[in-house]
Amino acid sequence: MARIQHLAIASQNPEKQAEFYKNVFGFEEIRRIDNPRARGVVLTDGAINISVLYFKQDQIDRGLDYTGLHHFGVFVEDLEATANRCLENGAVAYEELPEEASEVNYRPKRSDKFKGPEGSLFDIADHPWIGAKS
Repeated sequence: MARIQHLAIASQNPEKQAEFYKNVFGFEEIRRIDNPRARGVVLTDGAINISVLYFKQDQIDRGLDYTGLHHFGVFVEDLEATANRCLENGAVAYEELPEEASEVNYRPKRSDKFKGPEGSLFDIADHPWIGAKS
């Protein structure tokens, strides 16, 4: 069964927002990232990956000053079949900047990104997100 394992939150100050979540909820910091797409802090609550990010490109057509839920990620058993179902049901594949080699250390395989109804952005992946419960 597919399940949400990742939430990305757009933030103007991800370090400050991540500190808030760590102090208030006890979320654990997994790592900090800085790549051509975004910089920020990756947290976990022990069940899901929560990435608090300052986005360097506007992936959701709301401008770079947008803050709030950016996209979610769903762990699936069959990436290709699920990607095909996404396309068959009207989703549009979303292309973004390429991954950097350093990202392979924490993302064993690239996830696929789509825009669904009303332009909502989501990822599908056949590997668990770091910090997410498998």
